Amino acid sequence: MATERYHFLIYKGRNIMSIFSKKTTTSIDPDQKELIENAQARLRQKKRLYRHFIVFLAGAIILIIINKVLNIGSEFTLLDIDWFVWAILLWSFFFLIHLINVFVLKSFMNKEWEQKQLDKLIKKQQLKIAKLEEQVQQDMPLPEKKNPTLVDPNLPIKDQNKPL
Repeated sequence: MATERYHFLIYKGRNIMSIFSKKTTTSIDPDQKELIENAQARLRQKKRLYRHFIVFLAGAIILIIINKVLNIGSEFTLLDIDWFVWAILLWSFFFLIHLINVFVLKSFMNKEWEQKQLDKLIKKQQLKIAKLEEQVQQDMPLPEKKNPTLVDPNLPIKDQNKPL
């Protein structure tokens, strides 16, 4: 099924709908759409990591300049190591966690892994529910339903069990 979408013109930072150009798009298979969304999410993760690395490098350079060139906090040391080294080490630790999260954890704990774990948990819960239902059935069975017998076919059903 094709839907119509209008292109937008941008003029001086404003979107102006063009009534002359129409674009038809086809619907995408839900599985294909999910794959595309997963790929886009993964791309955003990597983009954020690269951005974090650039900010880390720029921040480290700024911290070094602040301490060595501008002599701000140059008298403060911890274990005879300048403060900016500790700040850079702490920041690099956080960057390392981000790196592991993006390239190690997210690569094998992706949507497919998540779906398998979810299916496994659902199956486990269904087995527990089946066992509980079986246990309840054994411990407290429901009374058997008795089918009413028709005494007189001419009487209504509600009057069948009344003594004659």
